[in-house]
Amino acid sequence: MSRCTSRRRVYDWNAVPWRKLERNVFKIQKRIYRAAQSGNQKLVRKLQGLITRSWSAKMIAVRQVTQQNQGKKTAGVDGVVALKPSERQPLVRQLKVNDGKKVKPTRRVWIPKPGREEKRPLGIPTIYDRALQGLVKIALEPEWEAVFEANSYGFRPGRGCHDAIAAILASISSKPKWVLDADIAKCFDRIDHKALLEKLNNSSPIRKKIREWLKAGVMDRKAYQPTYAGTPQGE
Repeated sequence: MSRCTSRRRVYDWNAVPWRKLERNVFKIQKRIYRAAQSGNQKLVRKLQGLITRSWSAKMIAVRQVTQQNQGKKTAGVDGVVALKPSERQPLVRQLKVNDGKKVKPTRRVWIPKPGREEKRPLGIPTIYDRALQGLVKIALEPEWEAVFEANSYGFRPGRGCHDAIAAILASISSKPKWVLDADIAKCFDRIDHKALLEKLNNSSPIRKKIREWLKAGVMDRKAYQPTYAGTPQGE
């Protein structure tokens, strides 16, 4: 048994040095970011493979979905909710992008829209798929952060609506300008899978797994529905 393996196994979940793990992951993410900036796609894919096999990244992904996410108590089709500390390490060891497992469909639940009678659907993957999606996100995020526009604020780490408000204020403070407010109807429901995968520009196991998630279908009140377009909106 290697020193690395033995050291990992002695950790109690409540005594894991999370700061150290986060530093380990950030170092690789920073390398991915710089490789993407320089256009070195070969190195980007190599480092993404490295980070998805990283024990530190897997630990952080499992911690996110079982402890920190708002929907940690909402079960997918497997009925599994937030795991006990003693059950999290086995989940970490199971996580593999190229796992050969058939992706289970998401569980659809309907929640009311604020101030309306209309409801919107949420797609709840299994706890395993949520953790694996978190791991893939850790790998992909720095690549795309390197190419996103500076004035893009949605769904990005370290950014939020307050940053967008500050940017708008700075832009209109010197002179009046037009502001365009646009809402794409059923945007997430109509995303083209083929176009999304082509935009991803990734031939690694990550692309294959993302395609499986997109095509997994949904279970809505015990009725299975295939998914030909769109992405599930989760909690």
